[in-house]
Amino acid sequence: MFVENTLKQGEKRGCIEVICGSMFSGKTEELIRRLKRAKIAKLKVEIFKPEIDTRYHAEDVVSHEGNTIKSTPVPISGNILLLANDMDVVGIDEAQFFDDGLVDVCNTLANNGIRVVVAGLDMDYTGKPFGVMPRLMAVAEFVTKVHAICVDCGHIANHSYRVGDDEKLVLLGETDSYKPLCRDCFIKHQA
Repeated sequence: MFVENTLKQGEKRGCIEVICGSMFSGKTEELIRRLKRAKIAKLKVEIFKPEIDTRYHAEDVVSHEGNTIKSTPVPISGNILLLANDMDVVGIDEAQFFDDGLVDVCNTLANNGIRVVVAGLDMDYTGKPFGVMPRLMAVAEFVTKVHAICVDCGHIANHSYRVGDDEKLVLLGETDSYKPLCRDCFIKHQA
């Protein structure tokens, strides 16, 4: 399924892997898992996240389950190219918060033989495609959609429903701000 361990000794072939889904679906957990496996394989790994994401830690990427990995916060996607020299694998968390240049950054890295693993929300709280994620999924070699469990009915959830009245597109939050819902429950809450 993935490019891990399929290349000849010393050969570098870049690709883009996208992990997407709703809040609480395990996107960051899967990103961390893949990057830790790359480190075990003694590959040079760097992970980046948007500077605005300080929910759990100012620098580390932290999953809802509490797993962590060291990262470099950056204000704009272009900084990733400057900081990813000599890497074998580059991880990017919360991709939906980055600027439109992220697609070009990921393509440039992959074209230079780097494996790029990106995680982010595929839809915003209104159920619309979020930021650069649709374009990243279009150019990626691999797309993995992970799902949460609907807190209302127990079915597979693919929507991040915002609890409360704040209508800002970007609202960093946790279970106090969002809950995962299936399509039917999301529609009921929208009515």
